[in-house]
Amino acid sequence: MRLLQLADEMRYQRMSSEELRSSFLIDTLFTPGVVELVYVDLDRTVVGSAVPLDRPLPLPCPDLFRAASFTERRELGIFNIGAPGSVLVGGETYELGNRDALYIGRGNRAISFLSADSSAPAEFYLLSYPAHTEHPVAPVQGDHLTPQTIGDPSTANHRSIYKLIHIEGIVSCQLVMGFTTLHKGSVWNTMPPHTHTRRSEVYLYFDLPGDQRVVHLMGPAKQTRHLVVANKQVVISPLWSIHAGVGTASYSFCWGMGGENQVYTDMDPIKIADLH
Repeated sequence: MRLLQLADEMRYQRMSSEELRSSFLIDTLFTPGVVELVYVDLDRTVVGSAVPLDRPLPLPCPDLFRAASFTERRELGIFNIGAPGSVLVGGETYELGNRDALYIGRGNRAISFLSADSSAPAEFYLLSYPAHTEHPVAPVQGDHLTPQTIGDPSTANHRSIYKLIHIEGIVSCQLVMGFTTLHKGSVWNTMPPHTHTRRSEVYLYFDLPGDQRVVHLMGPAKQTRHLVVANKQVVISPLWSIHAGVGTASYSFCWGMGGENQVYTDMDPIKIADLH
């Protein structure tokens, strides 16, 4: 597990494009046959992936945790963006198809990942935060949820929001997780933008064609910058930064948050005209 240390708002102002990418972008996930983990110093977030092939992949407990198991003091959200697979948790098997998710609460041991077919592997996205309470393991079928549809085709931001782990559904300690899919012809996400003072946010972009990109907007409203993001890459968004983007084609993104407030609508909106 590598350590990612984010720049603060003052350092951000003087960073080059490459420095911004090295601080706020994770572009090394979803390697076949490997569990990859990144420890982010913001809210002690762990971002990772597991792509099992012909054998189970166990979830390791990094030395940095100083714990007996990964979830000894943590909770974990798992979201499958690949082919069907399963997650084994303490002897129980949970089948996850594409866009299905699994919540694993604190205290669960012996977690491993499998693909139904090694030639078309599952691709499990992992997001974890510290937890001070225990909640049960709970699966959710993403495409069976009723989405919240917002935006408008006339402004190219027509999109559907699917809430996977949230305060009115699967209960967690602080993790909130879901995904958003843009409708055909729409390319803008989270526009008008906002910030989250009471929680950080992590974006995984997926279902983006390999030769296309998303221009992810970040920074304070009056000093915006951007990251050019490819498929299956992750952006870390601190509390002082907006998080919005526009793609060269339609795409989806998995959003995850951790912090002191789990209310989905708890955000600080910013007018488009106030962006600089």
